[in-house]
Amino acid sequence: MIAEPVLSERSEHGCTVPLLVWRLHEPVLAISSAVLGGGIGPCEWLVNASVPMSYDRGDPAAHLREIAAGLGLSGPGVGLLTGVDVADVVGTDDGGVRLWATVGLGAPVQAAADAGVVAPHAGTVNIVAWVPRRLSDGALVNAVATITEAKTQAIRELGLAATGTATDAVAVLCPPAGAAADYAGPRSQWGQRLARAAYRAVLDGGAVNLAGVQSWSERRAAAG
Repeated sequence: MIAEPVLSERSEHGCTVPLLVWRLHEPVLAISSAVLGGGIGPCEWLVNASVPMSYDRGDPAAHLREIAAGLGLSGPGVGLLTGVDVADVVGTDDGGVRLWATVGLGAPVQAAADAGVVAPHAGTVNIVAWVPRRLSDGALVNAVATITEAKTQAIRELGLAATGTATDAVAVLCPPAGAAADYAGPRSQWGQRLARAAYRAVLDGGAVNLAGVQSWSERRAAAG
């Protein structure tokens, strides 16, 4: 099991901004769709940082590198951004799988939208998952698909005609050594556990988000 994320903060443009930091005791193997650290490879840390819903920087990977450097993080890692307050992270467990989700559904979209549809402001569902068994490269890809399917199932059950948001990201971590599991589909041993954990996290986090919990930037504005 990897350590729980630590809720930290950074100072940016005179504001205190929340972020989640996973400092891994030893490198793991990761697959991610994140803008920083995407692909398959070693991972020594992860960051999930809140940004304003109006976020429009054209260099998010560089921004995340700045954040990581400010935290003293080095080596390969994964960086995620979200428009919601990462303090509202939801953690779930299932049979050795540990999963964390920050769920922002203020800008839901259908993946197969009509041509010309413009993505609205940032929302983002970010999911980080740990599997205690080494997964083959194919199973890692399968795990991302399985989590995405479970996320969509939860979003539909929340009453939204959507598959997610335009900026969702996933990171799946596993040990870098040992006999590899070849499958992570929704009926495989590890895939079904990932699916259940992702479904519950997105369902619970999405219900809170849709109930009107404020984003980080809205909370800051309300606080003056």
